[in-house]
Amino acid sequence: MTAQPFPVSDLVASRRPHRKDAARNYDALLAAARQAFAENGAEASLEDIARRAGVGIGTLYRNFPTRRHLFESVYADEVNDLCRVAQEVAGQEPWEALASWLRRFVDYTVTKRAIREALNDESEIFLACRESMYQAGGPLFTRAQEAGAARTDIGFDDLLRMVAGITATNFLDDAQRDRVLAVALDGVRTTR
Repeated sequence: MTAQPFPVSDLVASRRPHRKDAARNYDALLAAARQAFAENGAEASLEDIARRAGVGIGTLYRNFPTRRHLFESVYADEVNDLCRVAQEVAGQEPWEALASWLRRFVDYTVTKRAIREALNDESEIFLACRESMYQAGGPLFTRAQEAGAARTDIGFDDLLRMVAGITATNFLDDAQRDRVLAVALDGVRTTR
């Protein structure tokens, strides 16, 4: 898999400030928002997000004029990271590449679940993110299938829905979630 631009990459780049100090604040706000949304859902306090990022509320609003803009930016940044991970793991053995990407996909679904209600499935950002995710992970799945490491009677969409369904469940802790995910992936894997 060669480095390729994904539709979401352009969106992320167009929103990120160019000045170094502004870019640092922007990145800190995204990281703080991702954490706050994962912990408290879409109703996380914007003041708390600014505090976690070490900036004032005015800096948050300069970067993200509305709560929706913040949701979209966090979501797009998560998908952009997911695309980057697909490129990073592409050189691994086919099953390991797919499994590594899916473990990162699990982390993405936590953020997605927290802000899902705030996003419109038909929005430009949502559509670009979905297309990018399929462009990034789909080839990993196809490669695992072609190598005989993954079942061929399911599609990539089936696989993502299964993993997303698992992550939608409340677990006692991350270790339990990871065990359940491993059991499910054993059902996809054809070689051991």
